[in-house]
Amino acid sequence: MSFLKSLFGGRKAADDKPAGPVKSIDHKGFAVHATPYQEGGQYQLCGVIEKEIDGETKSHRFVRADRFPGIDDAADFTLVKGQQLVDEQGDRLFK
Repeated sequence: MSFLKSLFGGRKAADDKPAGPVKSIDHKGFAVHATPYQEGGQYQLCGVIEKEIDGETKSHRFVRADRFPGIDDAADFTLVKGQQLVDEQGDRLFK
């Protein structure tokens, strides 16, 4: 029966997504987390930028159209894009 479920799309989408960040870095006081997800047989660039401001953790999720065949490449490029966003916008990300 499980063969038929997988053949006709009975598999849960949550199985394709990592439970948490694949990779994380700190950049200029911000935490950048790579959270790529599988889409169309490839991994979609997706991440979260966080910073604690006045005792409250603020977060900004970003998704880009870039797709990669492997999760490691997607995570690496997500971290680069996150750093770029921090450099360009800083705290304005949370407004």
